Amino acid sequence: MQLKRRDFIQLSGQIAGAGVLATAASCRPDDTSASAKQAVKNLNSKTGNPQPITVQEREMRIKKTRQLLHENHMEALVIEAGTALTYFTGITWWPSERPMVAIIPHHGELCYVCPAFEEARLKELTTNGKDIFVWQEDESPYEQVANALKSTGIEAGNIGIEERVRFFIVDGIRKFAPQYQLVSAEAVSAQCRLVKSSAEIDLMQIANDITSAAMRLGIQYLREGMSPAEFSAIVAAAHEGMGAQHDFALANFGAASAFPHGSSKPQSLRPGDIVLMDCGCRVEGYSADISRTIVFGAEPSKRQLEIWNLEKEAQAAGFAAAQVGAPCEAVDAAARAVLERAGFGPGYKLPGLPHRTGHGIGMDGHEWGNMVKGNSLPLVPGMCFSIEPNISIPGEFGVRLEDCVYMTESGPRWFSCPSPAIDQPFV
Repeated sequence: MQLKRRDFIQLSGQIAGAGVLATAASCRPDDTSASAKQAVKNLNSKTGNPQPITVQEREMRIKKTRQLLHENHMEALVIEAGTALTYFTGITWWPSERPMVAIIPHHGELCYVCPAFEEARLKELTTNGKDIFVWQEDESPYEQVANALKSTGIEAGNIGIEERVRFFIVDGIRKFAPQYQLVSAEAVSAQCRLVKSSAEIDLMQIANDITSAAMRLGIQYLREGMSPAEFSAIVAAAHEGMGAQHDFALANFGAASAFPHGSSKPQSLRPGDIVLMDCGCRVEGYSADISRTIVFGAEPSKRQLEIWNLEKEAQAAGFAAAQVGAPCEAVDAAARAVLERAGFGPGYKLPGLPHRTGHGIGMDGHEWGNMVKGNSLPLVPGMCFSIEPNISIPGEFGVRLEDCVYMTESGPRWFSCPSPAIDQPFV
């Protein structure tokens, strides 16, 4: 059961209370922890159990993989423990020094190679494919990879290697089975994962709804003297309390907010500080990624408000450029043009936007489909990505508004509604 929109609105209303920013300024240090813990307990009853990806959908993924293997003149795809293994098989496996790989051949059934002492555990986990080729501790796993390939009739040819397979595994296969040409399978595996199904988008929507609610809770309990770690702990507890897997919760105050991914220097929250927050969770393996920027405990200065409004304008320009058929780089160009017209940059120069405007997102927080100069990949329905044209002003502060979108036939749709105003981080 998914988190219903009605429940999410009620949940958000409870968090908002009499006003998020007003509450943040008035919390006392001695009651913040207890109050936050109680608030997390109250959130727990508002969530349901999301529907995981079905075996049937994974079978469709494998079918698409076979088609792409044929189109790209590859005989098989080799994947190992990691996101790709979970994507295609539903199996989560720790990437240890002992190779465990799955092989999707152009013809024939998916099969596995694993340590012999892990065979029983692997059998418990498999829902796609049955054949398992095992190796003992004093044997070569790469011999079994070759045997697995031969069992499907593959004696030679191009073998696609998923781009995150570790080098020692690739090197081992190459040395033991030189009859195969090992090539990058990015054109296969990345193409499968780039376009999301409705089931994947539903899971990402739940993750974004939960992260939005968790961030609202974290903002409510901001207080003078707080550290970024204390904010992170509240958001993490809220993520877990609402049934998600906590991924990350970053916060940077004042001048440290000019560092897009934070500063290592100690920080203590003071009235008038910019607070830049970047948070995400996972639901059934699918990610959310949201950033918000507010001013803590005081009215924003003219400078803070001016930069915040410029950031909002740049994000809106990126969204408007995200149309079906447009190249990914158009999103970056549109957002960056707004900042450059205001005197920032040009390009990646500071003060300004020092990185791409967005990244793909799915099971991994950063995936293919970056909104960056030079990426001519056309946007198509099902692609999911962030729009986050960060403004960094070294020595002063930074502002980032980040929301993710998914492409439809009629254009982009927000997973999380953009921040309406500097004193209203969420709708």
